[in-house]
Amino acid sequence: MVLENKLGLTNSSDLAREEERISKKKAIELFKNGILDKLDAGKFSSLKAIHKYLFDDIYYSAGEIRTVNISKGNFRFAPLMYLEAALNNIDKMPQSTFDEIIEKYVEMNIAHPFREGNGRSMRIWLDLILKTELHKVVDWSNVDKEDYLLAMERSPIKDIEIKHILKAALTDDVNSRDIYMKGIDHSYYYEGYSAFKAEEL
Repeated sequence: MVLENKLGLTNSSDLAREEERISKKKAIELFKNGILDKLDAGKFSSLKAIHKYLFDDIYYSAGEIRTVNISKGNFRFAPLMYLEAALNNIDKMPQSTFDEIIEKYVEMNIAHPFREGNGRSMRIWLDLILKTELHKVVDWSNVDKEDYLLAMERSPIKDIEIKHILKAALTDDVNSRDIYMKGIDHSYYYEGYSAFKAEEL
């Protein structure tokens, strides 16, 4: 299934290619123009703003909460009926320590508030919290893709693994554009259309 898009593309490979190109360009703008520094770190309103900025030229629903239930493999993300309550609770979660920040990130991943582009938006959102609270960011080039994906899959039950992986990759080089861009490298952390199942309501 190809998501309805502003580009008029009906082939999933073409859409993935254009989405990567456009969202990377927009991510650079977010960083270069200091837009991220004006956002309230750790709030869902900031994640919405990031998602809208990255994907507004591609999807009509950019920055909007999904209207479908979605799952990946055997895992179902937060059901629509509980999604808003979950996002309100995440907003209230503490974020003054590394452990608290990663716990908040894990909860936001379980919520998966958007139909597409959650991973890239959330990694920028995570780095914004780390930068604001701890003056650190994740150097994603030091995070093994498979280890990260497996740890994120297991994180709703046990988050010690993802905490260990991300803590080992922390850097205080918070102003490096190269390090920032690794977090949204679409080919490295590909979310994949076919991996998600949606249930129209």
